Amino acid sequence: MENTTLQMMFSGNDSTLDLDTKVIHSFEIPQTINGFSVTMAVLHLAVCIVGLAGNSVVIIAILKLDKMSSATTVYIFNLALADGLFMVGLPFVAFQNFQNQWIFGDLACKLVMVLDGINQFTSVFCLTVMSVDRYMALVDPLRFACWRTPKRAKIISAFLWLFSLLLVLPMAVHFSVSYGLCMADTFMAKWWMTFLVYTFVLGFVLPFVVMIIFYTALVMTLRSARQRGRSSSTQESQRQEKQVTKMVVAVVVVFGMCWLPFYVFNFCSLYGTNMMLAFARGFEIAVLLSYSWSCANPILYACLSETFRSSSSIKAPAALSDAPLYLWKLYCVSD
Repeated sequence: MENTTLQMMFSGNDSTLDLDTKVIHSFEIPQTINGFSVTMAVLHLAVCIVGLAGNSVVIIAILKLDKMSSATTVYIFNLALADGLFMVGLPFVAFQNFQNQWIFGDLACKLVMVLDGINQFTSVFCLTVMSVDRYMALVDPLRFACWRTPKRAKIISAFLWLFSLLLVLPMAVHFSVSYGLCMADTFMAKWWMTFLVYTFVLGFVLPFVVMIIFYTALVMTLRSARQRGRSSSTQESQRQEKQVTKMVVAVVVVFGMCWLPFYVFNFCSLYGTNMMLAFARGFEIAVLLSYSWSCANPILYACLSETFRSSSSIKAPAALSDAPLYLWKLYCVSD
């Protein structure tokens, strides 16, 4: 769904096409290459490279060094896998945005859209489940131990992939090549509105609410335990509380920044009939932000070394190739 371009959002019954410009809802999208188009193409390429590289390193590190021996690393593996696969569709989106045309055929259009949607939802769902997992691991690990086995985590992860597939199956039917673009069948206004609403609710609102609830409960529980003197070391508990709070704020803020603009532009486009060029470019930036989310995840969970450097429960890795997993384990130290 992320790679729905501006043309998809503004298509409608009154769409017309001439030799020089695609006119959609009286909104003109020039086919000339300009500075903005080049800049966006470069940014798309950069996001794709960083996202693929970062998530590939995480996947390889987990398979090589940890082999998914804990529930958390199972979720992390699936998160990185979904984010990495999410990047595969980005070059197709970048090409369509840059050239204002889709040259890969109708089947590729449907396939890219469906796979893109599956990876989007799975990534968001994995991060949401991880917020619950972190709460159980840090608040009462013994009580929730039976729920945090690698086997259960794999079953839950498989369910998330399947659920994501079911959510995006309509895209295989309602996305096709029209006017030279891979776009949604927005002629069916009722379906399009329904699709936007349920993807917004299931792909943003509910995950965002769940993350806020469990991460807030986690921070409050840690703070309450420290204030009641239950922690063995006040200094250590303060350090842990500060570490968790930083991670919580970073995750929630980045999630909101990357996804909220995308959904806002989607809904605004439903009611716009004479869109300005600034809106078009803003939408393109919002789409790029949604893809940047998959770059942010490995950075948030594996590269914030200053957040974890004070922990001494796990020794630093001997080789640079071990560093990603070392940082993952520091995040999962309670496992």
